[in-house]
Amino acid sequence: MKNVQNPDTAALAGALGAFGQTRWSASATLVDMAPATPAPRIATLDSAPQHVRFDAQKSAIVVIDMQNDFCTKGGWVAHLGGDYEADRAPIAPLQRLLPVARALGVPVIWVNWGNRPDLANMPPNQLHLYKPTGIGIGLGEPLPGHGAHVLEKDSWAAAVVDELAPEPGDIRVDKYRISGFWDTPLDSILRNLGARTVFFAGVNTDQCVLHTLTDANFLGYGCVLLSDCCATSSPAFCTEATIWNVKKCFGFVATSTQLAEALQAGATGEER
Repeated sequence: MKNVQNPDTAALAGALGAFGQTRWSASATLVDMAPATPAPRIATLDSAPQHVRFDAQKSAIVVIDMQNDFCTKGGWVAHLGGDYEADRAPIAPLQRLLPVARALGVPVIWVNWGNRPDLANMPPNQLHLYKPTGIGIGLGEPLPGHGAHVLEKDSWAAAVVDELAPEPGDIRVDKYRISGFWDTPLDSILRNLGARTVFFAGVNTDQCVLHTLTDANFLGYGCVLLSDCCATSSPAFCTEATIWNVKKCFGFVATSTQLAEALQAGATGEER
């Protein structure tokens, strides 16, 4: 059974809720708050600094900012002279991991910059962060050549790269800060999914990925950074510090291969 939004929810008599793990049902005489949740599917991950035993039925993969502006020629990072090629490193491992996760019922959540065209919820300090001298091309402004607006919802610039096109059953969340939890419904979605363990991927490792992961840690989720599914155009020491800090303070670190093996073993009842 997949832990994704059920398209047949409306057909379930009295169903209240998008996800089976937390759904209620109601009739004229009874409200059932005890959904028939799937049996635990226990998996053990070969992570560091310790192995992690988790319930795959209560997990999710969060992929952050794998967007044209960060990862594609003609995007914002390329325009600024940054190394957009470095940010493409997660594409291949995610292409291998996500089909496995989907097939085994682990939700895939895309958390991407998707600003309002009017930037009405974007304070000046955030605009300054990306336009520090007041000149150049900042958030919501058109890129040369094709005119796509930087990180604006529904623009080419904010779209997920073609190589990782989201599937219809995936979940999308727009974000407006470095953390994917700030001013977004991400926490509510994870709680409605019943997720307790969250695997993190995307760019940039030391910025949006790290700070979304740390906020998840503060909210009580078990957090695992998928090291080969993350990348950054920052200097190498930034990645080293991020991995050290995640293992020291905020969670665990593993690879996409280790997660795929753990999920597949859990699906057959064989813990690794």
